[in-house]
Amino acid sequence: MKNILITGASRGIGRAIAKEFAHGDCNLFVNSLHGGEKLTGCVDELTAIRRGNAGTGCIVPLKGDVGDPRFVREMFAEIKRHTNSFDGAPKTAAEAPARIDILINNAGISYVGLLQDMTDEKWDRIVATNLSSVHYCCREAIPGMLAAGDGRIINISSVWGSVGASCEVAYSATKGGVNAYTKALARELAPSHISVNAIACGCIDTDMNRIFSDDERNALCEEIPAGRFAEPEEVAKLVRAIAEQSDYLTGQIVTLDGGWM
Repeated sequence: MKNILITGASRGIGRAIAKEFAHGDCNLFVNSLHGGEKLTGCVDELTAIRRGNAGTGCIVPLKGDVGDPRFVREMFAEIKRHTNSFDGAPKTAAEAPARIDILINNAGISYVGLLQDMTDEKWDRIVATNLSSVHYCCREAIPGMLAAGDGRIINISSVWGSVGASCEVAYSATKGGVNAYTKALARELAPSHISVNAIACGCIDTDMNRIFSDDERNALCEEIPAGRFAEPEEVAKLVRAIAEQSDYLTGQIVTLDGGWM
């Protein structure tokens, strides 16, 4: 049974991805910076989906900031306590790494505004959340994948990481970093049968893009050949399709933008 970790899973794209995998048999580890009703509601929804499909596997909530390397280490220690009890592995196998088969780095935040108005704190926050979190989670997940001789890493990126966006310089920079990180790590891990890919999302109908007025949304839709924003579920289906591909598909930035860019 696969062990799957999704960061930023309590809402939007992350929640849609978690729901997509909840329909099958797997152990789901769902991370969110925000606890309380959002994370509890997510787990309840995933549990209901699993029961409705007679699926098997645990659903484990992991509250914390994946932009903080200390939390990520603690998170993988918690994952290890679960994964080392699966598939007959002894709980006391302290030397065994945490086993994650599919890592989906989805956590992300945006900043819309002029670069000269951006504070040091906001810059550091967006870099930590969007880029450093990818590094911290990959670093912790790779040993278990190496031990298994297999693994999938999927990073949720943006079209702005490829072309850049005015008034979203910091966001564009972090997503460009994710794309470069994806390509470089894919080369490093390909001999070990671990694939690393990213999805460059266009306009997805999530909370992040609800900052736009109706007029702004309509203007954006007119620019998109498909004529609409994508639903989070469309990203989730692409994530699952990539996760189910052979490891020969690696180092790719797959664009999902309705022909926009």
